[in-house]
Amino acid sequence: MATALVPLAQGCEELEAVTLIDLFRRAGVTVTVAGLEAGPVTASRGVVLLPETTLDAVLDQDFDLVALPGGLGGAQRLEADRRIAALLRRMTEQGRYVAAICAAPKVLASAGLLDGREATAYPGILDGQTDLRLSSAAVVRDGTFITSRGPGTAMDFALSLIELLCGRTKRDEVESALQRS
Repeated sequence: MATALVPLAQGCEELEAVTLIDLFRRAGVTVTVAGLEAGPVTASRGVVLLPETTLDAVLDQDFDLVALPGGLGGAQRLEADRRIAALLRRMTEQGRYVAAICAAPKVLASAGLLDGREATAYPGILDGQTDLRLSSAAVVRDGTFITSRGPGTAMDFALSLIELLCGRTKRDEVESALQRS
């Protein structure tokens, strides 16, 4: 069974975090929701999320995917956390998937993981990054790196990640049940 880690930081974008967690669970992915510190996380619009564990408690575990929700405040906290940078580098070295949406691709860029790659993000977030190819696509995959633009692309982002982890049939099954069309 595929595994995913969704780290939550104060100020994260709740729509992105909840969409990732919900759709992964619908697909049968084992999701670990970890706060940067113990206790509730107040998201960017005031929604309070309760992580199941802390990042410290799961740092030594292996995951198939780490998916970073955005939200400017959350992304800034993820970017400032050395544990996140070390985890992302380890995932990259192991050839595992690293995903980020909205403001969170800046976390990947800060860690030097988007150098020479194509990526997308919330408009303006990656401006000034000269060592990557910036795309306006809703979801961009470059090797094991997957990025997405923002809250409005969260469902497409999560479904793309499900397809990577579980295959096209599972993605189609989850998407069909959502009644998107």
